[in-house]
Amino acid sequence: MSFNLILIASATIFIASIIPGPSMLLALTHGIHHGARRTTVSAMGNATVTLIQASISLAGLGTILFTSEIVFQLIKWAGAGYLLYMGISLLRSSEMFVAPTATTGLIEQTSLRKLYLQAVFVTAGNPKAIIFFTAVFPQLITPNASYLLQFVILISICVSSTFCCFMIYAVGGQKIASLFSKAAVGRYIKGVIGGTFIGAGISLAVSNK
Repeated sequence: MSFNLILIASATIFIASIIPGPSMLLALTHGIHHGARRTTVSAMGNATVTLIQASISLAGLGTILFTSEIVFQLIKWAGAGYLLYMGISLLRSSEMFVAPTATTGLIEQTSLRKLYLQAVFVTAGNPKAIIFFTAVFPQLITPNASYLLQFVILISICVSSTFCCFMIYAVGGQKIASLFSKAAVGRYIKGVIGGTFIGAGISLAVSNK
């Protein structure tokens, strides 16, 4: 794989990852609510699933998923259901979006395992990521070069890009958390983000490939 292809792969995957979506919305939410440091665990959950999705695509299994309507729909509906659950839970929660320093007790109640699993479920619920990788990877692989080396390079780019994008949103969320210190503002932001999760779930449920 040439240096130019590596740059193209990095730019393509980074741009696709930084575009606002359920995972980045979760990163922003965790950044606001738990701070960037704890959200690193969420980013690891996102990166873990990205590693699996990219590996599936490079192994050629992404094509099977793309052509299997039943498998695709099952994953899609599971992801849509979890997004709806996240949105409804957020709207029904009594917790406010406030600066992490003002919610020490709340932060301590949220386990790192829960943060990690939330990111895993949200990321895994989007089968279109596998289809994206399946469509992009063949354009980046050099036939005469070592497949294993290219596999490692592309996987590394995917994992590092998604991790960095997740943390960009998390840091951004932490930076603006102080703006939500007032209860009224916190309720408004909670409603907006909860509604967005619900909207994303509905959008995923009704979307076609």
